[in-house]
Amino acid sequence: MYDASDYVLGAILGQRIDNKPHVIHYASHTLNETQLNYTITEKEFLAVVFAFEKFRSYLLGSQVIVYTDHSALKYLLSKKDGKPRLLW
Repeated sequence: MYDASDYVLGAILGQRIDNKPHVIHYASHTLNETQLNYTITEKEFLAVVFAFEKFRSYLLGSQVIVYTDHSALKYLLSKKDGKPRLLW
């Protein structure tokens, strides 16, 4: 799970045990001057990238499910001709 605000990115790594969610790790990142100018959708996508980079050692070889409250990402990820920054 992740989220982005005007100034900060946040992410939570968790797992389900007996169908109950358990937090493994929290992470956050303050946006730099360039990132502050991103649109909210770009910030949300940056939060996904940040989470994958931050939790990489936990995620290697695992099935991953990304939970989001930003429905525009589904559309953008399905587009073939989006902004380069969104096609990481």
